[in-house]
Amino acid sequence: MKKLYILTLILSFTINSNAQFKPAEKQTKSVLILNATAHLGNGKIIENSVIGFKDGKIQLIADATLIKMDFSAYDIKIDASGKHVYPGFIAPNSTLGLVEIDAVKSSDDEDEIGSNNPNVRSIVAYNSESRVTETVIPNGILMAQITPRGGRISGTSSIVQLNAWTWQDALLKENDGIHLNFPTTFRKGRGAENGVIEVNKEYLKQVEEITTYLANAKAYNAEISKERNLVLEATKGLFDGTQTLFIHADEEKQIVDAVSNFKLLGIKKLVIVGGFDSNKCSDLLKENTIGVLLRRVHDMPINEDQDIDLPFKLAKLLTDKGILVGLENSGDMERMNTRNLPFLAGTCVAYGMDKEQALQLITSNTAKILGIDSFCGTLEIGKDATLFISEGDALDMKTNKLKETFIQGRMINLENHQSQLNTIYKKKYNQK
Repeated sequence: MKKLYILTLILSFTINSNAQFKPAEKQTKSVLILNATAHLGNGKIIENSVIGFKDGKIQLIADATLIKMDFSAYDIKIDASGKHVYPGFIAPNSTLGLVEIDAVKSSDDEDEIGSNNPNVRSIVAYNSESRVTETVIPNGILMAQITPRGGRISGTSSIVQLNAWTWQDALLKENDGIHLNFPTTFRKGRGAENGVIEVNKEYLKQVEEITTYLANAKAYNAEISKERNLVLEATKGLFDGTQTLFIHADEEKQIVDAVSNFKLLGIKKLVIVGGFDSNKCSDLLKENTIGVLLRRVHDMPINEDQDIDLPFKLAKLLTDKGILVGLENSGDMERMNTRNLPFLAGTCVAYGMDKEQALQLITSNTAKILGIDSFCGTLEIGKDATLFISEGDALDMKTNKLKETFIQGRMINLENHQSQLNTIYKKKYNQK
């Protein structure tokens, strides 16, 4: 019995130490934030702001020097003098919550077998209790587009807020779009051929196959079929305008061929994901009102003969040409590196972009591209109170220090396993 008692205690401690912090309760008290510099996310700033929200929605945002009001109407008042308020950052094309530990196969649910899987819904595999997810919130990333990987058509993404009990609680927009990995015109060798670049001789055939597949899907959804096909049925939103086709492509030819083929099929909403060569076909993108979720800024150019600084400059080049641009962070260690999203925008500032424009890359621009700008992405009356207070510039890793965070008006606990370890070891070595 004694051994059983000890085992029970150990098990209890293990469960408690591994559990995620309890998600915040629904907002019941109104909140007023005073005297902060408010970065609205639409290019505008209010130097001395007053922001009030109740029942999860912003109901007041104004210049404190220009209005008179009764502060007693709010239950909680926060003096944010010298601090900054930002709308919550959005991480598109993310696998947060789909993989916990890369080396543990049972915790990896980011892709499915097969090539064309438009019916695969990433949201049902989303782990709202992910230890990785809770580490991105302290840098201001409060929402994400949960996106599957693999195959030609990876599946369907959904958009979530990052503090929830279950995937159902987390949902902001379900099945927002289908993700397609467009064929590449070349391939890089592996193993003994490592570094060798070869022409993809199957390119035209592969493009024809995916175009034919989507043409068949359109025909299927245009008429009542005797035999139900759930896979083709899942593409219906592409043709009635309720879903976006996210085309993962970097090369100029990929982008041009994809836009040309899919516009002819009547697919209403297209977005380029990656888009390293999108600057070369900006006129085509602008003419068809196609946004770009630009590949990781902190990366090398695709080809050896390209400007080494090109990844840092691309967002400004595209924005200057009138393209709607957001930033995504897929690639090596993408889940852990999601926390660096604001610093990707900060790098764009270092390479010539206006700071408020760069903020839009991870707030309002991304919200527009994902189709959620009606309720988030900017600090505006009527939108969700998903925002945070930072000690300084949130795009600078030296001053991105969150003091208070709210998702839909709920005050979020910024502690996580890493911050606990930080506290423990500071005490161990008598550090303040």
